[in-house]
Amino acid sequence: MRIVPELDLTAHNTFGLKSRAAYGARITSLDQIVALRAFAAEQRLPLAVIGGGSNVLLREEIDSVVALMTTKGRSILGLDKDRVLVRAMAGEDWPDLVAWLVGQGIGGLENLSGIPGTVGAAPVQNISAYGVELAERFHSLTAYDRVEDVLVTLDRDACGFGYRHSIFKATDRYVILDVTLSLPRPWKPVIGYKGLETLSGRPDADAVMKRVLELRREKLPDWRLIGNAGSFFHNPVVAASVAARIPDAPRYPQGDGRIKLAAGWLIEMCGLKAAREGSAGVHDDHALILVNHGGATFSDVARMAARVREAVNARFGIELVQEPRTI
Repeated sequence: MRIVPELDLTAHNTFGLKSRAAYGARITSLDQIVALRAFAAEQRLPLAVIGGGSNVLLREEIDSVVALMTTKGRSILGLDKDRVLVRAMAGEDWPDLVAWLVGQGIGGLENLSGIPGTVGAAPVQNISAYGVELAERFHSLTAYDRVEDVLVTLDRDACGFGYRHSIFKATDRYVILDVTLSLPRPWKPVIGYKGLETLSGRPDADAVMKRVLELRREKLPDWRLIGNAGSFFHNPVVAASVAARIPDAPRYPQGDGRIKLAAGWLIEMCGLKAAREGSAGVHDDHALILVNHGGATFSDVARMAARVREAVNARFGIELVQEPRTI
């Protein structure tokens, strides 16, 4: 492991923000994580972990030691009549894992295809798309406990999954090393989500994956062409009485009396589509996504995000919560 001072992270975040860490290193094994933790302690700096950089907002100067998680490896552990168990290392690319499984004839993750990022980042965000949530396909994970200096195995309950949430968002105690997924047998397509109902007959996992990828290309800007971190705000989940004050807002009942509202619609109703702050802005077609038009700084994005939150709160009395993690 080579620890690099003044590590340039500009190429390690999908927002394309110019950023530099005090120190950083690529991690390919547990031993390296332990060593980098010790180095960070010696420097009296925090240790931050980045996977694919797809759900982070990086400051220009990060006074931390940054671990770039690049561990590789994936395998099918076994199967029985009810499930297939699959394990992948944290540094594996998530879209590649999904495509690999579908190519093996194993379904269950195809609705989550095309989501940028690594396997280790997927539980942090509890990624969800097109009617499927990671928690529904999750078995367990192995993590390094930085407090106790031991390896731990955390099951679904221990991870505290919620809507776009897990315990890993509330604490940096754990470094995720690998994830084990439990994929259902017999497999059945999940095609009730809008856009997937066009799949006729009995589509296989490959057909569902291809349709999901088409929908993502139609709806979402490619971060390789225009920097972004996907959805920048959570869709707010509010009491029914709050939702009733906004009768035209797209809504999704949650089964507990609360209503999830479409944050993109709220932002659009505030007239903020295509709005800009410096070189950061709201996407022209998808108001839930903030983008880097080229040369945007962390400050540009922070100002744009604050402007959106203030406008939505002023008009609708709803506080939007930022989705990407700030480092």
